[in-house]
Amino acid sequence: MSNKQTPGLSRDETEERIKQALYYLTRIVQDMGIPRNIRRSASEAVRVLMDPNMSPGLKASTVISILDEALSDPNMPLFSRVVFLQVIAILEQIKDAV
Repeated sequence: MSNKQTPGLSRDETEERIKQALYYLTRIVQDMGIPRNIRRSASEAVRVLMDPNMSPGLKASTVISILDEALSDPNMPLFSRVVFLQVIAILEQIKDAV
């Protein structure tokens, strides 16, 4: 097995988790009712998740960091806060193989 794989998750399961996260983040990016800085954080997270040069674990930890920082914004609408927390929960399941 030469390809790096996430322990506990198959490659397909890892890709499915990333697709789920992308779906939720894209909804935030496209919602004009959400403040621009929150949409910008979601857009940056989408960019990271789509980067083919990063490992799944690095993508997950980078996006979690971006979203965690955005969660500290007191102006974040409740809906987007729930979505960010949901994406974090999805991505916490992804880890790199050691």
